[in-house]
Amino acid sequence: MIWWLELALFGLLVVAALVALSVRDMIAAVATLSVYSFLAAVLLALMGAVDVALTEAALGAGVTGVLLVGAISVVDRRTPD
Repeated sequence: MIWWLELALFGLLVVAALVALSVRDMIAAVATLSVYSFLAAVLLALMGAVDVALTEAALGAGVTGVLLVGAISVVDRRTPD
């Protein structure tokens, strides 16, 4: 295994999660969560769970992102605080 690559991807996963929590614009938060999901899929594929990685990429980054952007288009884009 390439442990340093897995460690770097895990670090990027933590950074993406923190950015998604700290950003004020909801569309940017959804984009960051999609990046988080894609990084998780890459990490899972490196660990050998290719079927789980494919599901994570399709559902986490794809379908969930589209549904959240659709829901945000109905409500206000910025957070009130």
